[in-house]
Amino acid sequence: MITRFETNNKYDIKNNLDQMVYIVTEDTDDFTRNAYRTLRPFVLRVTDFMGREIMTMQRPFRCTCCCFCCPATRQELEVQCPPGITIGFVMDHWNLCRAVYSIQNEKKENVLSIRGPCSTYGCGSDSVFEVKAIDGVSNIGSIIRKWNGLMSAMGNADHFDIHFPLDLDVKMKAMIFGACFLIDFMYFERSPQHSSR
Repeated sequence: MITRFETNNKYDIKNNLDQMVYIVTEDTDDFTRNAYRTLRPFVLRVTDFMGREIMTMQRPFRCTCCCFCCPATRQELEVQCPPGITIGFVMDHWNLCRAVYSIQNEKKENVLSIRGPCSTYGCGSDSVFEVKAIDGVSNIGSIIRKWNGLMSAMGNADHFDIHFPLDLDVKMKAMIFGACFLIDFMYFERSPQHSSR
């Protein structure tokens, strides 16, 4: 923190019994990470407890300096599982007052939507991102950034809970998992250093 030198993020992924399931590590070079900060392109590598890479997530660089409604400036995350095989995309959509995303299949067809809160900076409360069916009505699950008291405001670690039905298609589970990371980078990443749980 003293040098303001950004380091690669590392995430511990645990199940509801608090057992370690996966480790996610950012793979971004020093120049890109420190020059572009929270807007940086990145690769996230998901490994299991044996150290095998099982999933890769990539965000390309998107300039956000021009019109917010321009599609070329919207954030995107590609999810590959196994690495090298694209299973879908998480696309950011412009909205005046809340975070809105679509989860798309490998053909870039919308399959799920995500609606975030009007404000992601609520002191004293969780930030809930609802995962809905494409009709926008049926609730599928949620991504919740947990409020951890003053640690949420001052610390360098966030806690997210992801909820979805056990019988949901495994690709859709992976896509919701990926959406959590794009949401973290867009709304909760802090410089100079930040790691999440």
